[in-house]
Amino acid sequence: MAKDRRAGITPRAEDYARWYLEVVQRAELADYAPVKGCMVIKPYGYAIWEAIQRTLDGMIKETGHVNAYFPLLIPVSFLQKEAEHVEGFAMECAVVTHSGLYKDEDGRLRARGELEEPLIVRPTSETIIWHTVRNWIQSWRDLPLLLNQWANVMRWEMRPRLFLRTLEFLWQEGHTAHATHQEAREETLRMLGVYRRLLEEHFAIHVVAGRKSEAEKFPGALSTFTVEAMMQDGRALQAGTSHDLGQNFSRAFEVTFQDRDGTLQHVWTTSWGVSTRLVGALVMAHGDDSGLVLPPRLAPVQVVVVPFLRRPEDRARVEPALARLVDGLRAQGVRLHVDARDHVSPGAKFYEWEGKGVPLRVELGPREVERGEVVEVRRYDGRRRALSLEAFVQGVVPALEEIQRDLLVRHRAFTEARLHRCQSYAELQDVIEGDRGWVLAWWCGGAPCEARVKEQTKATIRCIPLEGEMPGAAARCIVCGEGAAERVVFARAY
Repeated sequence: MAKDRRAGITPRAEDYARWYLEVVQRAELADYAPVKGCMVIKPYGYAIWEAIQRTLDGMIKETGHVNAYFPLLIPVSFLQKEAEHVEGFAMECAVVTHSGLYKDEDGRLRARGELEEPLIVRPTSETIIWHTVRNWIQSWRDLPLLLNQWANVMRWEMRPRLFLRTLEFLWQEGHTAHATHQEAREETLRMLGVYRRLLEEHFAIHVVAGRKSEAEKFPGALSTFTVEAMMQDGRALQAGTSHDLGQNFSRAFEVTFQDRDGTLQHVWTTSWGVSTRLVGALVMAHGDDSGLVLPPRLAPVQVVVVPFLRRPEDRARVEPALARLVDGLRAQGVRLHVDARDHVSPGAKFYEWEGKGVPLRVELGPREVERGEVVEVRRYDGRRRALSLEAFVQGVVPALEEIQRDLLVRHRAFTEARLHRCQSYAELQDVIEGDRGWVLAWWCGGAPCEARVKEQTKATIRCIPLEGEMPGAAARCIVCGEGAAERVVFARAY
């Protein structure tokens, strides 16, 4: 298939991985850093992350959580206190072993001052947080403790890809302590629900919520819950996780409280988080062969106005109408940008803002002024129409909400069409190996069957859906044929 010359982007159907990277770069979301595996988030990409951050931060605070910040560097001995946790993260950790530098006789910088105890660059903060907050909790009156942290973390990634997998990334991580396991489990599911609302109401991405298998859960958790989103190549992206940690970390760090009956108990804890990989989710869920497509609620620029002002006489005719248009849009609370650069052609401007995924473009020139109109162009479906300036201003908010709804409807339909209900292992292999989407199938609950699918197809159990069906007498594991325990989603994933 030939490359789309107009867009200058490799078509998705030709090379999806290459398409993704070209969209990220054309939209000026990120760039590669000097350190392999790290990335620079460019201003437009960071503006999208800020929109996500503002939205989610408000949702988190509505549930009663408060923000705090804990150190980037964690003593290695902390990681060793929870055996399953260290086993899960040891191979991914970056380690600081020296403090300070000096110049050798050739003038080259060398490390000096070996540390008495190595420090881990934060891969996640359970250990440092529970070491610290054990001093904050004395009795049941101090519970629940509801904390959230916006931070950067580092995990040594061998297969880096901008936003999806990088050594360093940005995220939020919530950490809570409760008096009972029931309260902790309710918190785990409450925050999973927050992530589901974030993805569906703001990202316009349909997700499947469920529980991870034992093999796929977070190291140190009793249970991990997830929201999984289907990307346009049929692969799954883990869009957010919420963990019921039980008492594993509170026992490791002696986080106790005096209960109402006077007995000393260990708290029950949770953690949950999303990261900048959600920017990658936006690209892969909605982007097309012309570039990025953004849902209005997260778009840094919801409306871009392109006036035609090349000649002095055009400027004199257009600017009064442009002022009315801008004032009207600002009164509607729209995030807008006026691209009045006189050294860039209108066509080049259209190309640029199309690549950046701005939901609505408005064109205004002498002809439109003469007719009392503007031209509206919708990014996600290319719809183009002329309407009066006043009608556009009054209808801009409903138009943005319509786009938001349409994107979710489109993604939900796409997901449902590629969620295959398979009855045999041969069917499962055909779907997975053909990159045709996800497989919903019965599973016996056995680790050997799960491992066989992963080894033979590179698919994993993405989740056990919360709204799953109960197995009947006829339900059989798609791998071994034995009686089924639950229905699960198999998919290849990012």
